[in-house]
Amino acid sequence: MYSSPVKNFGSTATTIEPARHVLGQLCMPGDKSISHRYALLSALADGTSTIKGYAPGTDCQTTLQCLKNLGVKIQIVDPMNEHNENIVSITGCGLGGFSPTTYQLNAGNSGTTIRLLTGVLAAHVFKSEITGDVSLRNRPMNRVIDPLQQMGATIKSTKGCPPLQIHGSSLRGITYTPGVASAQVKSAILLAGLHASGETRVIESTPTRDHTERALLAFGVTVNQSKLNIHIFGGQHLSATSLQVPGDLSSAAFWVAAAASLPKSEIEINEVGLNPSRTAFLDVLRTAGANITVKISGERAGEAFGTIRVKHNPLNPFKVGLDTVPGLIDELPALAALAANGGNLEVRGAAELRTKESDRIAILTSGLRKLGATVDEYQDGFHIHSTRQLTGGTVDAAGDHRMAMAFAIAALGGKRPTTITGSEVVDISYPGFFATLKSLCQ
Repeated sequence: MYSSPVKNFGSTATTIEPARHVLGQLCMPGDKSISHRYALLSALADGTSTIKGYAPGTDCQTTLQCLKNLGVKIQIVDPMNEHNENIVSITGCGLGGFSPTTYQLNAGNSGTTIRLLTGVLAAHVFKSEITGDVSLRNRPMNRVIDPLQQMGATIKSTKGCPPLQIHGSSLRGITYTPGVASAQVKSAILLAGLHASGETRVIESTPTRDHTERALLAFGVTVNQSKLNIHIFGGQHLSATSLQVPGDLSSAAFWVAAAASLPKSEIEINEVGLNPSRTAFLDVLRTAGANITVKISGERAGEAFGTIRVKHNPLNPFKVGLDTVPGLIDELPALAALAANGGNLEVRGAAELRTKESDRIAILTSGLRKLGATVDEYQDGFHIHSTRQLTGGTVDAAGDHRMAMAFAIAALGGKRPTTITGSEVVDISYPGFFATLKSLCQ
């Protein structure tokens, strides 16, 4: 029978004590976005690929489980290795080689899993169904359904949301301009395009993270790109390879925020991914006066990695607007946590935050107010302009891993302890987050 790695969140509460500062060196768990993509492409490749540093969170384990249910052979190799990293071996089925399953696939809380896997399943000539938890079943899927149906697939949904019933077919390449700047949408189309006849072209209005393009190159696929125009020809076979996942930069953003917001703090984060399509939040913070230095150590499979050092420095008021949002949307909760401790941050053009694992605008603004911050909420963003120390209190993570981490970082600057209910949701992306937090606090 199908064994789901998906957990029911909401039963655990964690109390965060105020901290004077944070100090230390650390390495991050494997990057979540890259891990998803390496697993999916390994499953489509010819031969066996090895992925070192595969992300340990529930989201990425869900991707592996879905692939297993589609006939992909996956093995966890040497789980007790000296570097304490997940090593995953995946024997690919080749293009179009997935097996039909009688089980409903469950993507859990993972938007990346359901959107990217739907792009692959659209090209398999059998029926499949994929669903998710309560949060995922309320997230918009028409943004991937529409282009995939233009390519020839038939996909049924529940008012544009999961569960999705996918009737795969022989696909044809298209030229498509997504209505929403989304790396997930772009990736779903490109993955479908691998199986399609002719050329598939995605024209972006705003640059989004490019992990899929870099990963395709690592598997031997020719990807042509000119500015915001990405295109591939179908029928290219992927060659199995060995890969190393860098540390997760979006999770590292919370430690950057902690060190930047608490006096006398200093953090060094090693072996972290430094893909330029993901570092916009560092640029924003430096513009505001943050003391951040970045050193690139090297590159693996087209992904830069290196070290980030952060020392506390008073910040000027800063803004994030429509042009910047797509490049740092996952890091906005960390920036909000930083601003709650005496900063001044205005975010506009970020309505997409309302369609994430939770309505992140509503949850952030209400939660930070409960902790004593001064926050204005807008339809497309928020303005945090705190002039006093947070009081502390009780907040609900609302089933969202980034909300739990944001409230934890904000709580470090409070007068009194803060209790976060549903805190175990951090396991979606960062098991061990609270243990690391405790080790860094002074």
